[in-house]
Amino acid sequence: MNSIDFKKMLKERGYKLTPQRQAVLDIIAKHDGEHLSPEEIYDLVKETQPEIGLATVYRTLLLLDDMGLVYKLNLDDGLTRYELNNQKEDHRHHHLICMGCKKIFEVQEDLLDNLEEQILRKNKFKVVDHKVKFYGYCEDCSKE
Repeated sequence: MNSIDFKKMLKERGYKLTPQRQAVLDIIAKHDGEHLSPEEIYDLVKETQPEIGLATVYRTLLLLDDMGLVYKLNLDDGLTRYELNNQKEDHRHHHLICMGCKKIFEVQEDLLDNLEEQILRKNKFKVVDHKVKFYGYCEDCSKE
């Protein structure tokens, strides 16, 4: 998302585009595919915005989540994490969580298309989104 679109979206909600808000969004976009905690985002933003406070990062993340620009994730590791909302995806992607090294991998394929069709046919319920987490061991941890 470019800063003009972001500025317009903020203005529609009664907010202003600040360098700090732009920096937080830029970091999340730059690290697309990663699952960053607020503290990790804060550390990265501080490199270009040294005056930013952790509370500002938290408030910005809440705003970005409310605006639908990022997803707030709970990957059962005790941290809240954020990732960019890629509008090109019909559904959120699935996550593979290694119980050994704690790495998080993304599965881009939508593994539940057939199940969603069955649910629609049998239950007359149209699924519009889902969240799936798989737990196991990555290739490296499986060798140990």
